[in-house]
Amino acid sequence: MPSAREHDEDRVRRSYDAVAGEYRTRIGGELAHKPLDRALLSALVEETADGAPVADLGCGPGHVTGWLTARGVRAVGIDLSPRMVGLARADHPAAEFRVGDLRRLPAADGEFGAAVALYSVIHLAPDELRSAFAEMRRVLRPAAPLLVAFHLGDEVRHMARWWDYEVDVDFHFLDAADVRAAMEATGFTVRAALERTHYPHEAASRRAYVLARRAV
Repeated sequence: MPSAREHDEDRVRRSYDAVAGEYRTRIGGELAHKPLDRALLSALVEETADGAPVADLGCGPGHVTGWLTARGVRAVGIDLSPRMVGLARADHPAAEFRVGDLRRLPAADGEFGAAVALYSVIHLAPDELRSAFAEMRRVLRPAAPLLVAFHLGDEVRHMARWWDYEVDVDFHFLDAADVRAAMEATGFTVRAALERTHYPHEAASRRAYVLARRAV
């Protein structure tokens, strides 16, 4: 019998497989309208060791991975949804994509010189954050930067229908102090944190970004 974690993982996978095409249409060009995200990604790239690959964790249709690749970065997108990964490979053939879970990343120890996780930890409960950040630390090189973004709050929004597709997925709004504590407990040093309101084209929520570095 599948464990509760495996059941939740399967729900998320099936839900994102269901909406993958629509998600790409609606979200695939969003960086053009997110100047702060672009600035933070640029800062992350500047801190990455020359030639080291950057991981895009929870890459969806690969738009962030593609943005990095277009700027000369060797980027690797990882996502739980095989259909998302298939679309990403088709749209961004110069980048590499893998299917995998945040808590069991398909990557070698110290493979990446930086990582970004934009709104991918929101499918984890607060008590699952440490295991995810420990896994991120494992695949990062010493002193490598990590950029994480998430929705602020303490609610769990369940969706049974998303863009007219049947889904079964939970979105966890997270407390910034809890995220920071989980990162620090797993070997990261937080260097910057900021919050913003949603852009007009986004779902209504307050967003947080945390920029950290893997401890040596």
